[in-house]
Amino acid sequence: MDIGSAIRDSADYAKESVWQQWKRWILLAIMSIIFPLIMGYTMEIYRGKTPPPDIEKWGKLFVDGLKYLVAICVYFIPVLIIIVASFMTVGMSIISTVVAGGEFHFDIHDLAPYILPIIGSGLLVFLLGIITVLISSIGIIRMARAESFMEAFNISAILETIRGIGWGSYLLASIVLWIISFVMSIIFNLITEIPYLGIIIMFFVSVVFTIFEARYLTLVYESGNL
Repeated sequence: MDIGSAIRDSADYAKESVWQQWKRWILLAIMSIIFPLIMGYTMEIYRGKTPPPDIEKWGKLFVDGLKYLVAICVYFIPVLIIIVASFMTVGMSIISTVVAGGEFHFDIHDLAPYILPIIGSGLLVFLLGIITVLISSIGIIRMARAESFMEAFNISAILETIRGIGWGSYLLASIVLWIISFVMSIIFNLITEIPYLGIIIMFFVSVVFTIFEARYLTLVYESGNL
């Protein structure tokens, strides 16, 4: 896929969504506070609607947003389990040492035996997190298009779509989006530092990026179904 073209298309799409559309922009900013609504609107974009969809059927937007939220939570359960298990293992080991009459101090000497396990767990969480994001992103779009919650977890169909995109192309497109997201997070932090109006401005700017991101992922998805 042409990543540059996808970025330009997504930027134009996001601009069209709000430029001279003040009522829609204000509603989207409010919806970003009631986040199931903005997630529901994102689902509308995932369905490939052009031009940018109007805001309507609030009940459906809210329900779609809840489905989106639940699907993401389900996907990240394994990541959460590994994080909790890692901390519990280290924590129980430290507690056992203290209960047995030993001493433990949060310094390099006492923490040394736990450094490698923590690093190993961190790498595992990082890799599993990346895989989860790659799989769930396609799964959520499939859910939106099929209007079926379970389609978000149709792993065989998801992998088939990714093969259609090309694993290399999909990973590169995702990395580009992650870099853009990182840069935008820095910008959002700077915006929030503006006294009084920072938070309000941030909501208006962030919703534009949300639309950009949704359109970009939609184009990535569609490149595997040509």
